[in-house]
Amino acid sequence: MKMMKMKELLIFLSCVLCVSAEAVHESILIRGCSDSDGEDMYGLDNEEIWFADFAKGEGFDVLPPFADHPSFPGFYEGAVANQQICKSNLKLCRIGMKDLPHEEDPPSSLTIYIRDVLQMGQKNTLICHVSGFYPAPVRVHWTKNGKNVTEGTTINVPYPNRDGSFTQMSRLDFIPQQGDVYSCTVQHLALEEPLTRIYDVELTQPGVGPSVFCGLGLTVGLLGVAAGTFFLIKGNECS
Repeated sequence: MKMMKMKELLIFLSCVLCVSAEAVHESILIRGCSDSDGEDMYGLDNEEIWFADFAKGEGFDVLPPFADHPSFPGFYEGAVANQQICKSNLKLCRIGMKDLPHEEDPPSSLTIYIRDVLQMGQKNTLICHVSGFYPAPVRVHWTKNGKNVTEGTTINVPYPNRDGSFTQMSRLDFIPQQGDVYSCTVQHLALEEPLTRIYDVELTQPGVGPSVFCGLGLTVGLLGVAAGTFFLIKGNECS
């Protein structure tokens, strides 16, 4: 376990505070590497905006559809070059520190939720949000009705929290159908057993009870008004 942790340890660099006359924003640049992986990510105000996926060989803009999407020319090529520098620095750190410290914290938070309002048959995204773990990264496994659907899902690079732990989010695009059951399972070096969260696709139909009772109350009320009017007219005729 300790050797596995050592291989997954990342070196992270650079947090910058940007200040303007109108507002204060916090931007972050993360560059990291390990024996088996690497990452290069840019974020603003605790939101990831771009990251390099070295497995797929390209960079990804992860801003939501409604946001302004800046261009990132040359970012991926620069990220690849920086990986060589990072691996060299990692080697020097191991020599200077006589290998790396072994600390492990399991995820303190795991939630699963949908990105958009649920509508049956309309494309949506399930998000598995994992936070509070160290070191990075975690592994996320998805199922639909008990079958593996992990292939094709995405996961962002680990995002550092202020306490030194990390956050990651995995996304699964899906089309909701009544009764389907999805799960996300998280594995981490500090966990003896994986953590799992379930999402049941269930669109609750509005009940008819309140409408029936309201309609009945209105009918009784109208009957009462009609009866009162009838007796009022009869009383005037008798006088």
